[in-house]
Amino acid sequence: MTRDQQTSGLPGADSAEQADGLPFHPRALPTAYRVARAAALPAGLLGLVGLIGWITGADALKEVLPGIAVAMKANTAVALMALGLSLYVVVRGGARPATLAVSRVAAVLVALLGALTLAEYATGADLGIDELLFVDDTAHQGTGPPGRMAPNTTAALIAAGAGALCAGAPRVPAWVSQVLGLAVGSLGMLRLYGAACAVPALEQFGPYSGMALHTAVALVLLGTALFLARPGEGCAGLLLNAGTTGALGRRLFVTVLIVPPLLGLATLAGEDEGVFGSRLGTALLVCGHVAGFTAVIFATLTVGRRVEVAHGRLEWQVRQNALLQAFMDHTPAVVFIKDLDGRFLAVNTTFEQSMNLPRDQVLGRRDDDVMPSDLARQARAADLAMLAEGRPVQREEQLALPGGPREVLSTLFPLRDASGTPYALCGVVTDITERVAAQREVQRSHRRFLALLESAPDATLITDGDGTVLMANPQVQRLFGRAPGNFVGTDVIGLVPASRRRRHRALLDAYFRLRAPKPTVLDTDLFGLRGDGSEFPVEVSVSSLRSEEETLVVLTVRDITERRRLEAERAKRYEQQRRIAYTLQHSLMGEPPRLAHLPCAYRYLASVQDPGVGGDWFDVIPLDERRTGVLIGDVMGRGLEAAAVMGQLRAASHALARTGATPSGLMRALDAFVGDLGDQLVTCVYLVLDQGRHEVTLCSAGHLPVIALPPDGPACRLTSPVGVPLGVNDARYGVPFEEATRPLPPGSALVLYTDGLVERPGTDIEAQVDVLIRTVDTALKGAPVDDPDTLDQAAGRLIRTLIADTDTSDDDVTLLLLGVPGLAAKVPRA
Repeated sequence: MTRDQQTSGLPGADSAEQADGLPFHPRALPTAYRVARAAALPAGLLGLVGLIGWITGADALKEVLPGIAVAMKANTAVALMALGLSLYVVVRGGARPATLAVSRVAAVLVALLGALTLAEYATGADLGIDELLFVDDTAHQGTGPPGRMAPNTTAALIAAGAGALCAGAPRVPAWVSQVLGLAVGSLGMLRLYGAACAVPALEQFGPYSGMALHTAVALVLLGTALFLARPGEGCAGLLLNAGTTGALGRRLFVTVLIVPPLLGLATLAGEDEGVFGSRLGTALLVCGHVAGFTAVIFATLTVGRRVEVAHGRLEWQVRQNALLQAFMDHTPAVVFIKDLDGRFLAVNTTFEQSMNLPRDQVLGRRDDDVMPSDLARQARAADLAMLAEGRPVQREEQLALPGGPREVLSTLFPLRDASGTPYALCGVVTDITERVAAQREVQRSHRRFLALLESAPDATLITDGDGTVLMANPQVQRLFGRAPGNFVGTDVIGLVPASRRRRHRALLDAYFRLRAPKPTVLDTDLFGLRGDGSEFPVEVSVSSLRSEEETLVVLTVRDITERRRLEAERAKRYEQQRRIAYTLQHSLMGEPPRLAHLPCAYRYLASVQDPGVGGDWFDVIPLDERRTGVLIGDVMGRGLEAAAVMGQLRAASHALARTGATPSGLMRALDAFVGDLGDQLVTCVYLVLDQGRHEVTLCSAGHLPVIALPPDGPACRLTSPVGVPLGVNDARYGVPFEEATRPLPPGSALVLYTDGLVERPGTDIEAQVDVLIRTVDTALKGAPVDDPDTLDQAAGRLIRTLIADTDTSDDDVTLLLLGVPGLAAKVPRA
């Protein structure tokens, strides 16, 4: 239970609030907190006064009666001041975490100081803490080591420090700090009783220092603050509650605090005056206690009797209420009973579920304590209106409940006593959200359906399962030249030209026979008939509406004459552009030269997403009688821009190769060239085949690996360093292009390609390259690589294997196959 819950005052029955199951008067707990603060602060001030006395040397501040009474020790003064402030922070509540931490540290230090002093008493050792702050100049007033606190003071401070820690820890039961507080107060009261009764034995223990009088007062105040630090719980809750336990406890507690001390003082006074001796005084003291407690017992029995009578009356009422509550809990509607001030007296389970609150958090509270503010105001206004009319009221309304707005049928009626005077009101709220929503939805659907049908841009007809028109929107007149009313009751096939009705009827019947027909759009070879007898192409959307009674078919008809004309024009233009693009692509790429010593075959497939042009290219460049340059590349992107860049690169690379540039040198030059173009990315690989030395030198700029098939082994990747693509390098700190030379025996075959051949969405490109290698091995292993026809057949097989449907390829594809015969076995020029 939080401090706010304890002090805010929960509106319940007759100005009592509930805390930990006990009833409290509204002002009981706040008053207890104020008393606790008022006790903690003076206790700390008494410690401060004693400390100032030590600082200034003023004996009047250290001793109540200078020169006679025991002085407050310096350590005691510091401990009392720290405990007073610590308890004030705990009781006040709402402190910042840093302040609360400081108060806890102060309590720990006080308990530690007391523990160390107690250890000094137990062991006889001197730990040097007694005169740590000040030299004790009051040692003449008592016995024991100078500056050391009295044993009873030490025990009280240890208990007070532990109690302050427990009071500020919500997880520690409240009774722990309260019992410690009673112990601290008892030690202080023992000293005060000793002073009042002139019994020195109660002021000090044995030969040790005694407790100062104002120290005793401070301890009593600290004990009070500890006991009331959490007044709604534990022992304090039992004593302060407004119920029977509180009433009995307070009577007994007051009796214990007042009667024994007064009787003791009276007895001692009589003995001091010689009225009677000590034995008679003791007898009179006992008799006084018996008489006092007997009076208290009978007063308590009177209270108990009233409780028993009230309990007997309530048992019957409880049984009746249990029957009523069981009836309410089994009612699906929300049921509640309130008093005339709006406090909930009873609610059922449905009410708890609708408010998301348990019953114990509802009973005794008003609407604004358990409902959102708007709903609470609405409920209270309805209650007051019903009470003003004085008769039951029933109405439909919308309530904003925590689970969302609900439509309800609410009934309110007054509960009257035997005289006919209302003493409470009852409410029954039935949720009719689904019923109201269904009714509204039917109405909305009907209006929406009519509005949609009327505003649909296309001609719409609704037929039954036999094709008879039931409804038609105004757009049918624009399309077919007949008023909508003329269509109702006719066969929908009558809107089709006579020569085409047989096919249209077959399509419609086939749709009717489907078990679960889905919306379908048909626009192939469908025609409608105008009022003047002319026919026109149409697109028909067919969907069905099924109910328990019948199946309705919705036909949406659209004139697509203009669409057919535009499609024909677009197809014609596309074919023209495709032929132009195809011619441009082949003119840019050119045909590879027919070299007797280097037969080849190639394939080029344009992307279907562009008009037949892209950035792929290859080139075969004779360098001398034994050496040939081969280049393949791919400009990222598609369309005319990529093709234009490809044309420039092909021309530049051809010219550079003719100058005898090495593969790495050619790549560096092309990289600088692409860098000047800006925002371009190109991958390529350049090979120089030296058939005299039977080797190949190559350099790659981010391109896919070349496949080599030696005459005496399986096809494999032709390993070489792979550099970055062209156009990526920094002008000053570029990654160098490296070339590599690999043996290439006569009878080998080389396969060069672009990524369009092996790159597919959702597949691993390395796995596709492996498929390509296996296909090359199968198609060319043991075949004469110096035969161009063999290479051409292998190229076709590679395309068919790697690309399932060449008509839907979404990327350019370039494939080049080279056979490498020996120079002695030259093939005649074609």
